[in-house]
Amino acid sequence: MSINGQPEKVENIYLTTLNEILDSIAPQNDLELSLNSILKILAKDLHFQRAFLAIMDPKSEKLKLSITHSPAKIDHVTYSPGKGVVGRVYETGQAVVIPRMSENTDFLNKAFGRSDEELKSLSFICVPIKKGNSKEDHNVLGTISVDSPILPMDNLLEHKQFLEVVAALISNQVSRLQEEMALQAQMLSQGPLLGGQEVPPPANFVATSKSIKQVLRQARQVGPSRATALLRGESGTGKELLAEAIHACSPRRDKPLVKLNCAALPAELVESELFGHQKGAFTGAYQNKRGLFEVANNGTLFLDEIGELSLDAQAKVLRAIQEKEIQRVGSEHPITVDVRLICATHQPLEKLLKEGRFREDLFYRVNVFPIFIPALRERREDILPLAEQFLEIFSKEYDKNIKRISSPAIDLFTQYHWPGNVRELKNCLERAVLICEEEVIRTYHLPPTLQTAESTATDTSLSFGEAVAKFEQELLVDSLKKARGNMLQAARDLRVSYRIVNYKVKKYNIDVKKYTGAKKNK
Repeated sequence: MSINGQPEKVENIYLTTLNEILDSIAPQNDLELSLNSILKILAKDLHFQRAFLAIMDPKSEKLKLSITHSPAKIDHVTYSPGKGVVGRVYETGQAVVIPRMSENTDFLNKAFGRSDEELKSLSFICVPIKKGNSKEDHNVLGTISVDSPILPMDNLLEHKQFLEVVAALISNQVSRLQEEMALQAQMLSQGPLLGGQEVPPPANFVATSKSIKQVLRQARQVGPSRATALLRGESGTGKELLAEAIHACSPRRDKPLVKLNCAALPAELVESELFGHQKGAFTGAYQNKRGLFEVANNGTLFLDEIGELSLDAQAKVLRAIQEKEIQRVGSEHPITVDVRLICATHQPLEKLLKEGRFREDLFYRVNVFPIFIPALRERREDILPLAEQFLEIFSKEYDKNIKRISSPAIDLFTQYHWPGNVRELKNCLERAVLICEEEVIRTYHLPPTLQTAESTATDTSLSFGEAVAKFEQELLVDSLKKARGNMLQAARDLRVSYRIVNYKVKKYNIDVKKYTGAKKNK
């Protein structure tokens, strides 16, 4: 072999190719793009004319031509186990090398419609992709195949051995893709959700922005299945509320939804909380205790901040997912459980993977259906509806007659960057309701962080006189809204004469008529 016209050892070419492939299989990369990239690398570095993956479809139990970097002439090609070269490799779990395609009667030439010239000038190599490091034939997930220029048999066998290494490297990615295929098939079998219409939000869930409506749509898609959902987003974005929404539209809605914040307990207590313990298992274990996996049996378990679990606890959670069995601390007897898992985290799990703080096999298990919840600053259309909802809730709770939020206060709400997201907004409204002695939430009822926060929408170059005039105008508009355009009533509320209000209205060119139809409590 040669590169750029210079001879190079085959071992060096394989090593270079292997390094490129390892860079392509990072967990955060898109599955199909990552696998397609690997096929391109193989074709480029080893001069294969084609490289493609066929993956077993769990629903039809046939191999599907799933990914290829060179276009196929027939879409939706399938291979039956035992039929043709690809089907034989899948059924036996043994690789096959064909020195010349035209001389093998088992070669079906289904997908690419190779010409007679190609069939005479190309070799074919097909190797199985097995689950994990399994050597059992029935654990084959699919196959990886290549069209190679005709080479001596020794060279083809070296290619075959290298492809077997590649197949072992990508088995986790192929397994994840197979799970996604199964989940997609399950969703399609349930029919389209609401005909593509917008999904109404569950109770107490405000969804005005397009981004949060998409999040709700994803929740409704994954809800009816038993697939594990991974909710990702900053703290305070509403991951727990979304978990409740997923559980509410699942077949387990009448069974318990059990919640655990993995960051709220010391590491040594998390395992006891999740899996339970036997009496006498450790100091303080005075009686048998059921773990949350047992409590949630036949229902849903929500693990918030799953990235905080210790590696030992992660291994046990993985076993509970895979084997549907748990073992209490201090017990030798396994307990069978049937639990649907929803996980959440604000941490970059991909970074934890690289640091060795999160198990790769668990990541693939919980990341079957990831849902990313945007930060509040990225969906500003939701800020005011959320604020009004919290105002109503806390006004009732604290028996206050607060009817609305003033316009200047609304401006502060929409300009602030909300690092604490919806949780911070909720706390802000609760504080404002507690200290407010009027019918309106005003700027001075808000926390200092909102009053002093800089905003890109705020002109910091205003002079003192201009700033005062702006505040005066906002105060006047707020009073006119409350008085529904009645300037005499606005003057009474502001405790000034009608003449001054009339003068200011003309000075600031305020259109009083547009407030005459305003509702009193808005």
